[in-house]
Amino acid sequence: MAIPININELINGNTVESTRIEYKSDYNPSEIIRTICAFANDIDNMGGGYIVIGVEEKNGFPVFPMKGIDKHRIDEILKKLHNHCHFIEPLYQPVVEPVLFQDAWLIVIWVAGGYGRPYKAPKDVLGNQSIKHYYIRKFSSTVIADRNEEKELFYVSSDIPFDDRENLAADISDLNLNLMLEHLKEIGSNLYELSLDKDIVSVARDMQIINGVEECLKPRNVGLLMFSNKIDKYFKNARIEIVDIPDPTGEGMTEKVFTGPIQYQLRMALDYIKSYIISEKITKSDDSPEAIRVFNYPFKAVEEILSNAVYHRSYQIQEPITVRITKEYMEITSFPGFDRSITDSKISNYDFRAKIYRNRRIGDFLKELHLIEGRNTGFPTALRALSDNGSDRFTIEMDTDRRYLSVIIPIHKSFIQNKTKKEDEYDNKILSILNNNSLTITEISKALGYKGITKKLRLTLDRLILEDKIKKEINGGDIVYLLR
Repeated sequence: MAIPININELINGNTVESTRIEYKSDYNPSEIIRTICAFANDIDNMGGGYIVIGVEEKNGFPVFPMKGIDKHRIDEILKKLHNHCHFIEPLYQPVVEPVLFQDAWLIVIWVAGGYGRPYKAPKDVLGNQSIKHYYIRKFSSTVIADRNEEKELFYVSSDIPFDDRENLAADISDLNLNLMLEHLKEIGSNLYELSLDKDIVSVARDMQIINGVEECLKPRNVGLLMFSNKIDKYFKNARIEIVDIPDPTGEGMTEKVFTGPIQYQLRMALDYIKSYIISEKITKSDDSPEAIRVFNYPFKAVEEILSNAVYHRSYQIQEPITVRITKEYMEITSFPGFDRSITDSKISNYDFRAKIYRNRRIGDFLKELHLIEGRNTGFPTALRALSDNGSDRFTIEMDTDRRYLSVIIPIHKSFIQNKTKKEDEYDNKILSILNNNSLTITEISKALGYKGITKKLRLTLDRLILEDKIKKEINGGDIVYLLR
């Protein structure tokens, strides 16, 4: 079975984090079995990892040129590896492929997070195999889990990430072979050429997007989300909606909806934003021969935040990802909010490192397509892009139950339009109503003499929050607005 990833990009660490790659200069059975066990346990739900035999490493990076494995030893090593994997309990067999890379033969072992976890293995497969331990990955090392880590391992093992579960309502025929081959070709996988003459079941099995017994194979959710034209059938509202509201009254508003496989949704939405939303201003200064170039929204920041929304959203919640664009900000909303492993204090300090990942397989596929960067790097990259553009930081909004997450990107100051006299009067009216009061949006609407809640009111309240004139709080289960 071939590895469905570009080997060059794997070796060079372009698509998989270095913590998920282990380099071995030769076949050391005990070390390799312990590492397979740790990757299969996948305690952080990061998608397992890869072991590359035939590569010397220094400080966690491969040493070039490749040392390689004698071609005549490969069959012997594969047989030993197969036998030694029987010491893992319960039995786990990884995907293994010999590859010729830069004139050197390597053995690449792909260890996906296992369905049978937690796994344990002996410390020495050539010695006493009766005593076995639970191995996990800590940063770039394979270690024996302590008592607390064992508890955590059993906890995460009780729940398979949603994207990696088989969808019992779907059928193999719901997958699209052409989409799968297109993906393999785009990432430069060796599996592409080998798959041209294979049937859909064989290719899907190689890509590990199906599961089940031979007589009742079912696609995994990740397969349906990325390699099916029937995504709406199984994941209602799994789409991206972009609403451009140039005027608070709603005049001139445009709406775009992007559907289909999620990687296509993301690309089309980003292309639309880049073509129709992003603007540039060039200012020349007498003090410098170089012009100053700024954007209303730096594209890299938007790309990272929207890509994160596609990666980290829950596909069990029937709500779309929405992008709302007004005169003052762009707001990207997805469901649900941050995982509880990211505390409120960390959020306030812009530390968004998650312990648990909702969609480990989606993350791997999107990284292969270079649609996302490494885990926990998206928001820092967005902050850096905003800083480089001279823009203010984005802000985060969630309700107390973390049912949704809104990332609000402020427009660059040079693009802010002066308010009209009518808008000023409207703002002052709302601020006067809120004087010494905390009111719901319905109560504010009634105080303004409206029969219902208008778009203009919603947009104005959002803008006043961004301008730091009012704030939102939870009071008795209701969202209320009050002066700062």
